[in-house]
Amino acid sequence: MTGGPSAASDRLGVVEWLRPGEHERAERLLEGLQRLGIRHLRTGISWAEAHTAAGHDWYDWLIPRLAREVEVLPCVCYTPPSIGIMEKSSAPPRDPKGYADFLDVLVTRHGRHFDWVELWNEPNNINDWDWRLDPCWLTFAKMAGGAAYWMQRRGKKTVLGGMCPTDPNWLAAIAQLGVLDHIDAVGLHDFPGTWQHDGTGWADLAAQVRRVLAHYGKDCAIWTTETGYSTWRRDEARQLDHLLDALAAPVDRVYWYAYADLDPELPSQEGFHVDERHYHFGLIHHDRTPKLLARALEDGGVDEVRRIAQLRRRTAPAGPPRRRTVITGGAGFVGANLADRLAGAGQDVLIYDNLSRPGVEENLAWLADRHGARIAAEIADVRDPYTLKAAVAHADRLYHLAAQVAVTTSVADPVFDFEVNLRGTMTLLDAVRRRADPPPLVFASTNKVYGALAGVELVDDGSRHGPADPEFAARGIAEDRPLDFYSPYGCSKGGADQYVLDHARIYGLPAAVLRFSCLYGPRQFGTEDQGWVAHFLIRTLRGEPITLFGDGRQVRDVLFVDDAVDAFLAARAEAPRVRGRAFNIGGGPANAVSLLDCLDLIARLTGRRPEVALAPWRPGDQRWYVSDTRAFGAATGWRARVGVEAGIARLAAWLIDRFAPSPAATATAVREDVPA
Repeated sequence: MTGGPSAASDRLGVVEWLRPGEHERAERLLEGLQRLGIRHLRTGISWAEAHTAAGHDWYDWLIPRLAREVEVLPCVCYTPPSIGIMEKSSAPPRDPKGYADFLDVLVTRHGRHFDWVELWNEPNNINDWDWRLDPCWLTFAKMAGGAAYWMQRRGKKTVLGGMCPTDPNWLAAIAQLGVLDHIDAVGLHDFPGTWQHDGTGWADLAAQVRRVLAHYGKDCAIWTTETGYSTWRRDEARQLDHLLDALAAPVDRVYWYAYADLDPELPSQEGFHVDERHYHFGLIHHDRTPKLLARALEDGGVDEVRRIAQLRRRTAPAGPPRRRTVITGGAGFVGANLADRLAGAGQDVLIYDNLSRPGVEENLAWLADRHGARIAAEIADVRDPYTLKAAVAHADRLYHLAAQVAVTTSVADPVFDFEVNLRGTMTLLDAVRRRADPPPLVFASTNKVYGALAGVELVDDGSRHGPADPEFAARGIAEDRPLDFYSPYGCSKGGADQYVLDHARIYGLPAAVLRFSCLYGPRQFGTEDQGWVAHFLIRTLRGEPITLFGDGRQVRDVLFVDDAVDAFLAARAEAPRVRGRAFNIGGGPANAVSLLDCLDLIARLTGRRPEVALAPWRPGDQRWYVSDTRAFGAATGWRARVGVEAGIARLAAWLIDRFAPSPAATATAVREDVPA
């Protein structure tokens, strides 16, 4: 079966097992499915749980609740108890009549909420149990046949689930017994890139099943009732390809496993899988943030999945490896602006980015449209050491911008923050130092390495915080300020900062560190957690309220992205002079604004003032930070050139077409005559 994009979306469902008491998880699942535009859900019905009072109450709540939002496919397992996968909770007795009786009770109690029932036929998977060596497989075949017959009598359609490609002969064996006489659809299971898939394409698997059905004169539909792609290698972009492969096959429905990433600590996932490869099938990370596939589905359904997959193929490095400038995090806000400048000057650039930040795929498409073959992309994660080392092997210069960038995220998941920021940087450094000709490296660090600036005496004049010492206020924070890592983010970025400097010292790498203050400018998709200037503008243009953490009088020296790109290029041009050194880079005292100042400026530029609420301070928040950039200026001649008003006006002009809520709003005049 083939169809257009809308047909593909209509055929897509998800798999998720839910256990008694997981009411909140079920509600989150339904909310997520609504955002993704998915209307089909396959979920398990436990034999053991359904025979308890708590199980009765659970399914009395769960099945009607799910059915109000999605088309429910109850999956009722008849795995042999000897396998152990579902032994504790789901396997029914071996009595064939008992299985049909259980289904009969299920339909009587809840049948008005579903049209299909899946008879989950696990024994065909010889990786788990070799049915050919155990004569009891006949018992299970009879169970399936009897249950299918009775379900048809009760007005339900049946799916024979679990047709794993490891042994398609199972289907032929049960066809000979007449089991397929009452089966409406045959379900395929497969997990490309993990532990089952043998390289056969989905179309070939479906063709194998279709040949068996045709041989026995059966016209059953073919569904893919369980599949996914594990991102244990952090290769989220590959999920897009495998979903599109599954949807391109001649099958009538595809259930992707699963909306929530598998977590061995969840009771609903206990016992399903055995090692790291099997805990990362999902569309969502354990911290509930969406993977690339989920974001694509939410943004534009299967059409958007296809667009990003095509972009990946379009920008993949072609031909033999050659020297390129490599920018990790190159599809992000700063990376895209840096790549644009370099490619515009005639350099070949390799973007190394996992596209995990919402909106950055738009930046990559923009770069490819502007610069064609000068832009190549490796859609990969810095936590994937194999791909990262291959990218570094042919770099003639390196700009390391890839990072987890939010303090709030680091507090919520410090291990993830460590893996990306510190281990990812160490993996990169190790690959660089092992080269016979290590390329120059510039690392994007942060002012957060100085912590909350304990010991700096501040005063509050009622509109902003600032140093009590006017000389200190006029200069800003210099590089001789003691480091004071605060928050997991401060620790991971600070540790990476120090490792870069130490590799320059111990291994002689031509590396430098730029400790940036607050950056802003076009191609920034700011959020509440990071990129606050763009976030303020986006919320203002949408007419949405803004939450300020703290009192709003905290001060930062904001730096326009063009000046940040100039700093990267200056560090590269003066590599011998900046080697092994760290520099503070920001707008300096001339571009220091409080959050409230910024909102006042936005109001003047756009004619709108958003509703503002205050919330408690966050860990490591600095009440005042302004960079002393004199050391970098002396070494390279660099200085910030774009003033605050001019920079924010330019960012507003870029954002207005993307985030204004109506055609009338896009007509809002943004002042263009602001001096730099």
